Amino acid sequence: MKRIIVWLLVLTVFLAACGGAAETDEADDRLRVISTVSPITNIVYNIGGEKIDLSGIVPEGTNSHTFEPAPSTAVKLSEADLIFINGLNLELPSLKMAKANLKDDAEIILLGEQTLNPDEYVYDFSFPKEAGNPNPHLWTNPILALKYAEIVRDKLVERDPDNADYYNANYDAFAQRINDLDEAIKAATASIPENNRKLLTYHDSFAYFAPRYGYTVIGAIQPADFSQPSAQEMASLIDQLKAAGVPAIFGSEVFPSPVLDQIGREAGVSYVDTLRDDDLPGEPGADNHSYLGLMVYDLQIMAKALGGDPSLMDSVDVRNVPGSDTAVEQEQ
Repeated sequence: MKRIIVWLLVLTVFLAACGGAAETDEADDRLRVISTVSPITNIVYNIGGEKIDLSGIVPEGTNSHTFEPAPSTAVKLSEADLIFINGLNLELPSLKMAKANLKDDAEIILLGEQTLNPDEYVYDFSFPKEAGNPNPHLWTNPILALKYAEIVRDKLVERDPDNADYYNANYDAFAQRINDLDEAIKAATASIPENNRKLLTYHDSFAYFAPRYGYTVIGAIQPADFSQPSAQEMASLIDQLKAAGVPAIFGSEVFPSPVLDQIGREAGVSYVDTLRDDDLPGEPGADNHSYLGLMVYDLQIMAKALGGDPSLMDSVDVRNVPGSDTAVEQEQ
């Protein structure tokens, strides 16, 4: 009897091991997908969900313009089936590494170039036209972020047609949330006195956001080379602020700016240093740790500081369509 029990235990362990191997093999059959900055990683996750093996290679809280991927990232890139990059020269070192390590049947998708035509590119203080680099922050306009999601959906369906229904359903649900977000931003903006709908920020991150919702971007303090502004540039911004009567200017929670603090004090306006442009709020797995959560977070800050009603953003469902994003690997 003891011998029979032992063999049954061995058989159970063997079958469990086989089952685990089968599950691993099944997981390994998923598309391996790489993305860069966290808003894009999250948009890809909202479409691909559990059907893809997704990794984001730009750590949150990192300057995405100057980020240099570690040599170990080359291994991930060499194993990827699809690599989604914002493009418009945002992640040039990552793009260079991706091209150098691309396997034969893999693809690099430049989302920005597929979303806008060159005549739609925006150039500004941080991204002057003479430097040849257009402003790459398309995702702060939710309608352009939805175009990113459409491109992701189409590419996943093309490469993994067996899961087409899943990708299409996720896209439809995400599109509804984007529509709700768009309407909430319009309502929150309408609650801000018209003369206050002006933005001076640490970085020109809202160039595609502002025209859709009726804001005027006065300027940014971060030049194209990410150096500190000159004394002449600071004086010009202070004069603009005084003339415009703006109640607040905005800095970054991730990249504190003593310069903006000084400009605010000298211009006599409030300095709010909690905006984000590519760093998701909350902890991984939290409901608001999402692209939608990022936009709601920023709009609540803007509306409150500029004299509007931040509660008008409360109705937006910021959760990820497929649920928790704890399975998404974003470099730390």
